[in-house]
Order: sequence, then structure tokens, then C-alpha cells
Amino acid sequence: MLKELKFLLIAAFVFLFFYFLPAEQRVIEGLKEAVYLTHEYAREHVIFCLLPALFIAGAISTFLSEASVMKYLGAQAPKVVSYSVASVSGTILAVCSCTVLPIFAGIYFRGAGIGPATTFLYSGPAINVLAIVLTGKILGIHIGMARAIGAIAGSIIVGLLMAYIFRKEEIKRLGEVEIPQTLKTIPFYQRVILLSTLVGVLIFATWGGKEGLAGFIFNIKWYLVCFLAILLGMQVVFWFKVSAIYLILTGFFVVLTQLLLHEKEISFLVGLVGFSYALYKTKGDMEKWFQSTYLLGKQILPLLLAGVFVAGFFLGRPGHEAFIPSFYVNSLVGGNSLLANFFASVLGVLMYFATLTEVPIIQGLLGAGMGYGPALALLLTGPSVSLPSLLVLKSIWGVKKTFVYAFIVIFLGTISGYIFGMINS
Repeated sequence: MLKELKFLLIAAFVFLFFYFLPAEQRVIEGLKEAVYLTHEYAREHVIFCLLPALFIAGAISTFLSEASVMKYLGAQAPKVVSYSVASVSGTILAVCSCTVLPIFAGIYFRGAGIGPATTFLYSGPAINVLAIVLTGKILGIHIGMARAIGAIAGSIIVGLLMAYIFRKEEIKRLGEVEIPQTLKTIPFYQRVILLSTLVGVLIFATWGGKEGLAGFIFNIKWYLVCFLAILLGMQVVFWFKVSAIYLILTGFFVVLTQLLLHEKEISFLVGLVGFSYALYKTKGDMEKWFQSTYLLGKQILPLLLAGVFVAGFFLGRPGHEAFIPSFYVNSLVGGNSLLANFFASVLGVLMYFATLTEVPIIQGLLGAGMGYGPALALLLTGPSVSLPSLLVLKSIWGVKKTFVYAFIVIFLGTISGYIFGMINS
């Protein structure tokens, strides 16, 4: 009876929502932008970035021993070591505020202290080399340097504050972390090579840039991804006894899909599905890896896509009108007042920025009258936090920690932007 009542209530809510939905142009534009942004995110970020990140997080949860995590990122690790490692670990990863979440969840649930884990969560999307270089080249070397320094210093401050505020809860949480017994049988070098291969797939699958060395790598990136995929297959076959038949069949269907459809995204997805099935059918650590990846995906993906949809409805894609008119946004972040920096920080925390798109967006806003201070505030908050990522963090941390994290990020973005604006006025 309870199930039927629940269904009736949901059906009634959906009906009333569409019945009272105002058919005004602004609402229609918002819904259209929500669909477009979700479509864009699904095509450009889920397959090549988010799904590999989930496998990395699952591997961290399965293969990385608690002792290793605690040594460098644990609450008892030397702060200089833990926060230094966490603040620069994202330099090679071209991830956004959403696709960094699975990796963050992996190290957090594995025993990393909330301080270093939060430092990585904040700095990962903000400090990657491509983003810093692009910022300096397009927006100016002074903004590029300010972003690099602000992202590293800001991530450490955010982490230290989170660790201090929630120090009592951390003692209890870290005492409940369990160590899987199977880790003792896996040689350290195998874990390192496996994780490095997975990170390599993520890096090259999302590689951008078409000039110089970056352009050369871009032209051969799919050959590198194929090489790493074969290397990964050999590792799981020889080290973890995965059936080679599954992987050979997977490779066959990947090649066939590419020849028939000429869609790298679909071919890549076929490879991931086949690899997942091979892990699922192998007892022991491989099955645990699959289960960890699946559970993280089940927790993160629905909230993430819902958050992207909501962000698209209210703010839309860059250069497109949604429910909130863009001239309101431009008027709020003009000049370099404390209020303008605050609004820029709040906008950054709510708006979703795809990887590396923050630079052309801010370039356009600067041309429309945005001050240098609010521009930096947006660079320090936008790539690192978004409404979709906050919704996912709520399921990991709870409301209290998520709210405090967002508040700290907004505060630091506001102050950093205001100081930078005063220096450059």
C-alpha cells in the first residue's frame, strides 16, 4: 500500500508541476538551456572523463592501502607533506568540479583526512597545467600567476579550516575505516603501475591543445589511449587472472563499433562496458574493484546530472540566455567593489564550468566590464565548485560540511579577488 501511495503522490506532483508551469519565454528558454547543458555535459565529460575517474576512484578504494593514504594524506601525517601533496596533485588532471568528485571520494573513504582531501577537491580542477597556461595566455600573465598562487594557497587554507572545524568528527570517522585483508597479497609496484595506467587513460582521453608539443600529443592521443588500454588489459590478465577471452572480445567490439559508427565516444563506452563485465566475472579483487566503481557511480551520477540540469535552467550555457537574464549577472560583477567580488564568488559556486571553458567565459565578461578582482574570484571558485558538485558532496559529507565548505570558498574568493583588484586598479 505504501508503494502505491508513493507512486500516486509522485504522479500528482509531476502533473501539478506541468499544469502550473508558466509557459513564458523566460521559462521555456531556461528549460531549453537545461536540456542543452545536460546534453553537452553527457557528450563531452561523462564518457571520457567522469567514467574513467570512477574507475580510478574504485581502484583507489580497492588497491590503495589505508597505510599509504594515511602516510601522505592522513590526519596524523605531517601537514607540510599532506597539504603539499594534495594541493599539487591535480596539476596533471584536466578535470572539472564534478569529475574530480569520484577521485576525492575514493581517497576520502580510504582514510585521507578531511583537510588534505578537501585541499585536493578544491585544487584539482583549479590548478591543472593546461588551465593555468591558457589563463596566462588569454587573460594575461598577471591573472595566470594570481590564479596559480591563489588556487594552491586557497586550497591549503580551505583544507586547514575544514580540518580544524570538524576535528572531533574526524577522529571518530578515521577510527571506523576498515582495511581489506586482500591488500596484503598485492605487490606495491602492481598497484602503482595499475593506477598510473588508469590516470594515463584519463589524461590522454581528455587531452586538449593544438599547438606545439600539446598539439603533437593531441594528434596521437588516441594511439596513446589504445596503447594504455592494451597495457591495462595485460596487467589485469597476468596479475589478477582476468579471462583474456573477455578482453579480446571487448577489443573486437570496440574496433567494430569504431569502423561502423566512427564515434569515439561510443567506442570508448563499449570498451568500458566490456572491461566492467570482465572485472565483474572475476572473483576477488577485480570483482571488488567493479563493485566500488559501481557504488560510486550510483551515488554520484544521478545527483550530478540533476545538478547540471538545474544550473542550466537558471544560468544556461556561456553566451546563451536562460531563466536569469545575463545582464543581471554582468551588472552585479562590474567594477571591483567588495560586493562585486562577493557576487562573482557566489556565481562561481553555483554555475557549472566545463573543463577549461572558464577562460573564454571570463574573457567575455572582462570585455563586458567585469573588473580584474571579480574575474579572479570567479576563476578561484567557478572551476572548483558548482551546484552539481555541491549536491553530490551533500551525499558524501552531509549538509553541514557541504555548507561550510561552500561558505569558506565564497569567502576566500571574495577576499582574494578584492585584494587582487586593489593591486591592479
